[in-house]
Parts: sequence; structure tokens; C-alpha cells
Amino acid sequence: MGNWSKSNDVLGAVNRGNAIESGLCTLCRADCQGKCETWLSSLRGREMLYPRDFGLVTAGSGNTTHVGVSYNSMRIQGNSYGASGNPGANGDFLFTDVNLETSFGAEEQTKCRVPFMTGALGSTFIAAKYWDSFSVGCALVGAPIVVGENVVGVDRKSEISNGKISSAPELDRRIDTYMRYYDGYGAIIVQLNVEDSRNGVAEYVAEKYGDKVIIELKWGQGAKNIGGEIEVTSLDYALFLKKRGYLVDPDPEKPEVQEGFKRGAIHSFARHSRLGYTDLCSYEQVREEFMSSVAYLRGLGFKRISLKTGSYGMEALAMAIKFATEAKLDLLTIDGSGGGTGMSPWNMMESWGVPSILLHAKAYEYASRLAAKGEKVVDLSFAGGFAKGSNIFKALAIGAPYAKMICMGRAMMIPGFLGANIEGVLYPERRDAVCGNWDKLPASIKKYGATAEEIFACYADVEAKVGKDEMKNIPLGAVGIWCLVDKLGAGLQQLLAGVRKFDLTSISRDDIASGNRETERETGIKFITDIMDETAKKILDM
Repeated sequence: MGNWSKSNDVLGAVNRGNAIESGLCTLCRADCQGKCETWLSSLRGREMLYPRDFGLVTAGSGNTTHVGVSYNSMRIQGNSYGASGNPGANGDFLFTDVNLETSFGAEEQTKCRVPFMTGALGSTFIAAKYWDSFSVGCALVGAPIVVGENVVGVDRKSEISNGKISSAPELDRRIDTYMRYYDGYGAIIVQLNVEDSRNGVAEYVAEKYGDKVIIELKWGQGAKNIGGEIEVTSLDYALFLKKRGYLVDPDPEKPEVQEGFKRGAIHSFARHSRLGYTDLCSYEQVREEFMSSVAYLRGLGFKRISLKTGSYGMEALAMAIKFATEAKLDLLTIDGSGGGTGMSPWNMMESWGVPSILLHAKAYEYASRLAAKGEKVVDLSFAGGFAKGSNIFKALAIGAPYAKMICMGRAMMIPGFLGANIEGVLYPERRDAVCGNWDKLPASIKKYGATAEEIFACYADVEAKVGKDEMKNIPLGAVGIWCLVDKLGAGLQQLLAGVRKFDLTSISRDDIASGNRETERETGIKFITDIMDETAKKILDM
């Protein structure tokens, strides 16, 4: 694990906990009072692209050492002439002319205003509590959002009988909240794991929402290779989950466990999902089962289907890309180790799986191998520890032309937490409803102002989109997401303009370079001083 600085004096950013490559802390708290770079960006938007105290300071980069293989060990190239994309007025270009719109899909294209999407926001309670902020924010910026696994199964108000759902209020709330502000850009994606398939989630979604929803099959995620988990602190709830068919650990039905809970020795119960494909033992069997599942979903009427896979080894990666391509899926999300989750076992997050950059480099290699055979490769989304525009650029470049989206988990959740905490202080009557954690604004917020209009740099932009009257219905967490996307989007535009690419689809592997020889060997991206070295020498020899 690399050692990352906890503070960035140039931006005025400070991590509360241990910092990692993405700039986030290893542990994000919903009640955090700041102030990592992503936290500040959720307030100030593109202002966070520049050094603080402009006019009083000069700033220099500390990013001079590239050790090991990581996204940090890659550099972004720059071009001094030329341009690709639609020219600006009179042939002039500004970075704001860069078009960040993208799309993905096999038969039917899903349009997005930005190449960002959320990770799976599933049955963890933090996803449920802040869903309004997450979903409204993503809908407003035109980004896809993923309803993760087990949402119906853990909902105590849902009604399931013999694999048929008659009522799923929490799932309905999540879909309906996003669709209220959906304007043709982005998408709502609903995941299916083993439990969801048994509970009839696909059938329920197909019947009630039809092709408004993308359905997603799931092969694990980057942070864990076992089933999804949540933790509950109620014995009654633990017993409910056990009756729903989940593994609950420790077993709440055991008298000794109940006694331990009563005495205070046991404080919580972990709910686990079943593992998939445990009865299969060959590539052929997995392929047959997968294709059968896709055919069944198409038979239900789903026009758009995606797949999410984690940081398994090379065989599983190859199967995911090949099967998704053969089945004409709309998107394949490849989640490398380095991302986060609500409740993965910590040792598993630290030790298991293929690191993101290695997994993504191999995904490009395997996709290119299929493309060389004349196959139309499934569109890819890369996940696994992204929060900065620079690494988003690098990931899109390393996966070009197949990578169309970057999937982010915690980075897209932090604005929701922060906005809810601010809203709870500014409007105390809403604090419980928005799950605010603060009683007063900390100094890190008050320096920007005392009202939402002053605190959030992009408040007026959101108001211009939805109208002044509708702003009363927009969670401040959603405004925070707009601010973060404003910063990520503007930063990405600047980097693309620097390589003279004025359309996202023009990004290529030639736009990045390896900062050390090991990274060159593992990714296939040339070492920085080897790129165009022969051309340079020819110029000198003319």
C-alpha cells in the first residue's frame, strides 16, 4: 500500500483518516465535518480545480515520484498542435467546448451527459437513508445510478410469497425518485443477485416498469468475492432476515445467541447472500447458465441488460467480456480491488482480488482480442477507487475505445452525506427526514456562508434547471452531487482539451504514458520518454 499525504495545502484539503490513491479516506463517515478534496468539491464545484487563495500564492506539484503499478504511475500526455472534434467559433477552441456526452448499449443506446455512474447502492442502510440525494442528484446531472442487490429482500414492508413479489415499497421508492427528474439522459439500473432471482425481483420490475429500467446481473464486486452483507442491531430484524432465507451470522434462532444478545455480549448480526454458480464446475456450464439467464430476462421484456463483475482472476474476466459480448449486453462494469463498499470484510478488501489498473489493462487486452476477430465488443465501465478527474481520464484512456463509463461508489455518495448534514442544520424540521447528523455548521462550512445559496457554488445552476419553486423539493445532497460533477466534468474537459480532444469519444491510449517501466510492461502503455522519441530525433536531424 502506498503512503498518500493526508493534506493538500494547495487545495486546502485535509483527510480526516488515512488517505488512499483516490484522495478519499479508507473510511468515509456520513457525519464527517471535512475536509478531503471530494468533500470540498461537493460544496464548491470547479473552484476546487485551482489553488486556494489565488493572488496570494504560487503552487508547485508534489507528484514527481511514480513507484509501482497504479493509476498514479501513469501520466497524461499533452499535444502542442492539432485538434479532433467539432471546431469552435472561427476554428478556436476553449476547454468548455469539450463534449462530455457519452452513450452505451448494444441495440438501444443509453445517453449520458457525463461519463460517470454510481456503484451499486443496495441494501446497506446508508444507501437507503440518503437515496433521495443520490438519485435526484444523478438524475439532474444525467448520470446512471444503480439500485444494488437485496433491496426487496431486506425491506420489512415488502411482500414475497413463493418467489413472487406483490409489494416492494422501498424498490418502488428508489426507482420513482430517480424517474421524477429523469430527462432522457442517464438510467436507473436494478441489480440481481442470487437472492433477488429467487425472490422474483426481475419479474416484478419487468411487469411494473418495463424497459424504463436496465436490469443487471451480478458476479460479485471488487471489494469482496462472497455475497453481499449488511449488519443489523435488532434481534427481531435478524430473525426476519433468517425467515427470508438469508444466512444470518451469528444464528439469531439459537437460544445461546439470543441470551448473548440479551446480556449485551452480542451487539449485531451480519446478513449474507448466497454465492452464485456453486453447483457449476466448468466454463461450458457457466456459459450455458449465463446465456439461459439472459434469455430468460429478454423473455420478460428487458431490452437493456448489463453485467457487473468484480476483481476475479483472468479466466473470470475473459468469461465476463466474452459472454457479455456474445449475449449483446449493453454494459459490462468491471470493478477492481481498490474500491469500497458498505460492509465488506476488511481483510478481504485489503488482500483479495486484482488491483484496478491491472484488471482494466487486461480488460482492454481481452476486448481487443475479440475485436480482432470481428466481434462488436460490449461497452465497458471501469470501477475500483475513482474520485479524481485525472484518474478518470486515465481509466477512460487505458480502456479506449471500449470503456464508455467510470463507475464510482463513495465519491458519488459523499455529496449526499454532506448536503444532508447541511440541510439538517439549515432546516431543523427536516433533520430526521434527511438523516442529518449535525446540530450546527462546522467552521469548514461557515467560511463559505450561512445559507444554501452561499455554501453551494452550483446552487443557482440547479435552480436554473428545475425552477425556483421546485428547489424546495431538491435535497441539498443532490445539489452537492451537481457540484462534484461540475468539478469532475470541468477537470475532465481541461485534460481532454490539453490533449486536443474535444469529444469524449476521441480519447485514446495514446493520450497517456507510463511513468515507470513496470507499468509499461503491465499495461502496454509506452514509457513516457519513448513516446514519439523517434519523431523527435527526426526533427532534430532535419
